[in-house]
Amino acid sequence: MTEVRAEMVANVWQVLVEEGDEVMAGAQLVVLESMKMEIPVESPATGKVTRLHVVPGQVLAEGDLIVVVD
Repeated sequence: MTEVRAEMVANVWQVLVEEGDEVMAGAQLVVLESMKMEIPVESPATGKVTRLHVVPGQVLAEGDLIVVVD
């Protein structure tokens, strides 16, 4: 199980995956926005998205859980 967490305070701009999707390591999962910059969040591992914890427009704090890949 790999937890992907926010590295900074940001808004969720786009969610590119759904629960159950198979992803490869390096695949974009979500796009965050902070200070008018787009920040892609990539999967650190190959696997299946088992839990998605964000929705577009959500504000994240540093360390908030974004997605779990098993």
